[in-house]
Amino acid sequence: MPPVVLDRAAARPLAVQLADALRTAAAGGVLRPGDRLPSTRELAAALRVSRTVTAAAYDQLVAEGWAAGRRGAGTFVVGAAPAGPVASVPGPAVRPAGASVVDLRAGSPCLEVLDRAAWRRAWRAAGDLHPDARPEPAADPAFQAAVTGHLLRHRGLPVEPSAVLATGGTSAAVGEIARLLPPGSRVGVEDPGYQRAAGALRAAGVEVVPCPVDDDGLVVDAVTEGLAAVYCTPAHQWPLGRRMPAARRVALVARARAEGWWVLEDDYDGELRYDVAPLPLLAALAPDVVVHLGTSSKVLSPTLGTGWLVAPPELRACLVAARTATGTRPARAGQRVFAALAASGDLARHLRRLRRELAERRGLVVGELARAGVPVTGDPAGAHVFVPLGGRAAEEAGVAAASGRGLAVDGLGRHRTGTGPADPAAGLVLGFAAPSRVELGRALPVLAELLAGS
Repeated sequence: MPPVVLDRAAARPLAVQLADALRTAAAGGVLRPGDRLPSTRELAAALRVSRTVTAAAYDQLVAEGWAAGRRGAGTFVVGAAPAGPVASVPGPAVRPAGASVVDLRAGSPCLEVLDRAAWRRAWRAAGDLHPDARPEPAADPAFQAAVTGHLLRHRGLPVEPSAVLATGGTSAAVGEIARLLPPGSRVGVEDPGYQRAAGALRAAGVEVVPCPVDDDGLVVDAVTEGLAAVYCTPAHQWPLGRRMPAARRVALVARARAEGWWVLEDDYDGELRYDVAPLPLLAALAPDVVVHLGTSSKVLSPTLGTGWLVAPPELRACLVAARTATGTRPARAGQRVFAALAASGDLARHLRRLRRELAERRGLVVGELARAGVPVTGDPAGAHVFVPLGGRAAEEAGVAAASGRGLAVDGLGRHRTGTGPADPAAGLVLGFAAPSRVELGRALPVLAELLAGS
């Protein structure tokens, strides 16, 4: 273990200083792949810091892929990386011939922080269980228990395990609900909003009614009458990234009760907030009219194909009856893997790493663009931000210019629900979870240069 000197008078947190020192040692060959690092307790005692500091530094190195924890053995160096903070890794401004595209589109999880050893353990634990003899239309009991704990701990929603239904993901759940609605039903969706949910509604034969959004999310007063349900993303509006304030949530619930709607609350990344605790879920405010939808695809991986649904008892019973009658139900394998991750504590550890990593990545994106004079909007949450631009032509030009420099970005137009005259708002929806830290560090200066000249 190399000597480490921490500057307690510096502005940089001690955990960041420690992670930088160990990272540099690995890059310079002082620490080599396979070397065992001291335990967090031993290192904290040696450096005279709290164990929180050393644990945070190790978590950062594990998240960046330079170290790995082995249960019962400790934390080991697994590879070397460029010296210095990854975010400042220099790179060419122009994509070399044959170089891969850096994906800055929103909607992908951050797989770089996923502990592959924990992932493998969970799959092995799921595989050790007996195969099913008969289908389970509601959910695997262990999955129901895991989701119940997850919702209480991370979203403040107390529910009974029996109230949880497994789903194949948010879009699949929206489609299931839509197929229960009477023929000719109309469902309101945010515009701009999540197009896969709108597609699931259309595929079920439901008429999709665009509903405008502003800086506070869904504009409740502008929602048309005569709807069967309204789909929305109140915790972190997709894709503009704002949260719906309390007064508007109350107004939405009041209209739903008065007019007989279901409110489909998509909480796709509600666990990922970095500034303050999120507002209580709509499902906690009005469990009689709100259907809460969650997913594992943004915090873990779409590989699981698993989400959850908490609904009023009458709707839940209809969903189970429809599944039983048709033989359709979400696959149980992903549910068991999720439950195994939760039971081992690996899910909670992953979420802690993920929040730290995404908060840092968001800071890199916002900081780089701010230095170029490019405004960024959206709450400190989730894994994307919005860059307003001066019209649809500028948006399309920005997408094309980025593509020419090896960056895949999304324009706001791709998230439009309506077919009529478009809202004048335009811009880029930038995701920062999919690329590696190295890719992100190389892509951001290029993106800032392009947008500064737009």
